[in-house]
Amino acid sequence: MARRRILTGDDVRALPEGSLLDVTSDTILTDVAREWVERRKIRLVETKADRPAIEPVRLALGSDHAGFELKETLKGYLLEVGAQFQDYGTHSNEPVDYPDFAHAVALAVAVGHARQGIVVDGAGMGSAIVANKVPGVRAAACYDEAGARNAREHNDVNVLTLGSRNTPLENVRKIVAAFLTAEHSEPRHRARVAKIVAVESKYSRPA
Repeated sequence: MARRRILTGDDVRALPEGSLLDVTSDTILTDVAREWVERRKIRLVETKADRPAIEPVRLALGSDHAGFELKETLKGYLLEVGAQFQDYGTHSNEPVDYPDFAHAVALAVAVGHARQGIVVDGAGMGSAIVANKVPGVRAAACYDEAGARNAREHNDVNVLTLGSRNTPLENVRKIVAAFLTAEHSEPRHRARVAKIVAVESKYSRPA
């Protein structure tokens, strides 16, 4: 199945004011990207989709300003263990709104650009709430290794959220390692997650 293209704020921010941007009917613009389209007065030009499929990255990363420094530290660890990732922002300590970045990461997972996502904000909870609004995403705020392992093995969580203000740095590597390596395989847990998916489907509206 062809992967849908996602344009982020970084993709649009670099464009000159008033320039043209090629999109296809299935291109997804994140909320931040749409803000930059309006701010830069970018014209969207719809073209026919004829590009090759993009291989999904392993991880989508994101943070707000409170989680920025921890996200940057986490990137070093991911490079150490050979994990591929794409950074969906933010890229500085300047104040931003965490829903924008949690949404971008969750969307990347939902449409198959990334297999899993990690979002860092101050407490980890707000980003989990946002990510769980995206169909197909199961996000959990985890504060220790056992919680992260449980979230993967029992709940098939595909987005991990971290709190930069309440998670010691020495725990972050253990939490992320558990999130990346634990498997959701037990039949009894699969059956329960299937019920979660059924509940989600029951209340989902057609696109």
